[in-house]
Amino acid sequence: MPTYLLLAPANRLSPAQKARAAAEITRVHNEITGAASFFAQVIVHEVPAGNYFLGGRPLASDQLFLHGQIRAGRSALDRQRLLFALRDVVAAAAGAARHSVWVYLLDLPARDMIEYGRVLPEPGDEQAWLNNLPEADLAFLRGLGEA
Repeated sequence: MPTYLLLAPANRLSPAQKARAAAEITRVHNEITGAASFFAQVIVHEVPAGNYFLGGRPLASDQLFLHGQIRAGRSALDRQRLLFALRDVVAAAAGAARHSVWVYLLDLPARDMIEYGRVLPEPGDEQAWLNNLPEADLAFLRGLGEA
């Protein structure tokens, strides 16, 4: 359900920092939204020097950008909690100042997303969605994490 794209200047993050960021982004999303962790996808994209600009100039400061696409239907309070928590875990994982981390969230209607071959459920309908999966699909998801 959530897809998070973490953009960072090339070589800014070590493999351990990338793994920690991915794990923490997944954990925070699960804790705040209740969505199963096997739905969370985190992609780290390193931007080569000369391809990242801020204010129309090549990036000269520490900067990380997290763009999250999540299912629509979350409360304003949960979205705010998610924004701040994501900022904090990315900053901690990267050893960056909080002001260096930008986070954008984009809502997508569940009906506009397919994952694991199925249209996604509305927030709160995950258990019914899981209960209607073929056993082979459910076993696959259980192998990825909690279901």
